[in-house]
Amino acid sequence: MKTALITGITGQDGSYLTEFLLSKGYTVHGIIRRASTFNTKRIDHLSFNEHDPDNKLFLHYGDLSDGSQISNVIYNKKPDEIYHLGAQSHVRVSFDAPEYTGDVTAIGTTRILDAIQKSNNKNKIKFYQASSSEMFGRSPPQQSENTPFRPCSPYACAKVYAYWMTENYREGYGMFACNGILFNHESPRRGETFVTRKITRAVANILAGKQKYLYLGNLEAKRDWGYAPEYAEFMWKMLQNDKPEDFVIGIGETHSIKEFVDESFKYVGLNPDEHVKIDPRYFRPVEVEQLIAEPKKAGVKLGWNPKIKFNDLVKIMIDSDMRAINLEPIGEGDEILNEKFPDRWWVVD
Repeated sequence: MKTALITGITGQDGSYLTEFLLSKGYTVHGIIRRASTFNTKRIDHLSFNEHDPDNKLFLHYGDLSDGSQISNVIYNKKPDEIYHLGAQSHVRVSFDAPEYTGDVTAIGTTRILDAIQKSNNKNKIKFYQASSSEMFGRSPPQQSENTPFRPCSPYACAKVYAYWMTENYREGYGMFACNGILFNHESPRRGETFVTRKITRAVANILAGKQKYLYLGNLEAKRDWGYAPEYAEFMWKMLQNDKPEDFVIGIGETHSIKEFVDESFKYVGLNPDEHVKIDPRYFRPVEVEQLIAEPKKAGVKLGWNPKIKFNDLVKIMIDSDMRAINLEPIGEGDEILNEKFPDRWWVVD
């Protein structure tokens, strides 16, 4: 069976992708940063006991700012597929730490590509680069594979750099390297500082009497929001394609942050006007107003046909956040998952 290497394995996408690959019989190696506390909660339900003879998940300490560590794993484990999901991925934080964002998100990609190119296995390794819809910035929607990039944040600029380095290594060295330009995709495993999860956690906490107000920035920004497990599966499908190509993955519709707020509060019978406050600290210096995917190519070539749309996503996330603090969930989100994914490969949070 195949072997995969995942950077960013402890993140939302990394955890879902790990579950999917293990369900396919892969052996999975993941890169994690050394820290004083454990940061593996998203994959703790999976076995990664290296002393278990049946174990297929292995974790290695490494950092995208240190190419030697990454190279050692690639040379020693000889993965068939590499999924590069690791990054400083918070857009607002990138304005406060632009140099760090560039080093990890941009140059980190180059370190991996160069390690592949110098390895004895370079012609067999397939490489997936996690590109972002933020690269489009102020380019008018809908955004497709042919839309020019107009990045509006240090994060987006770093992702554009990584995108073009992936293209250059593909063309210059004949590597199987592709970019997945994924639009916003969310889930109960989304980081708690990202706006969607911040909203759904706040709704649950307000219901429980643990929180009174939710502080947000620009409510008018519009995004194309989908469900993360579906996107993780299509990362894999890109590397099963006959040739390396770049794909836009998204729903094809857009909703504002205000709509996300309104749907979330409505789902539990609360009035957002009584709880939502605007805080200037959460505004970006440069805003991206509207992103909408045009995923036609992925539909034709990879069979992309997402099942979870905006309203479903809100319900799934709130049910999970209610359950996390021992509240009885409304249940509609759970029903949606059971109906649309009766044979799902991921654990419901």
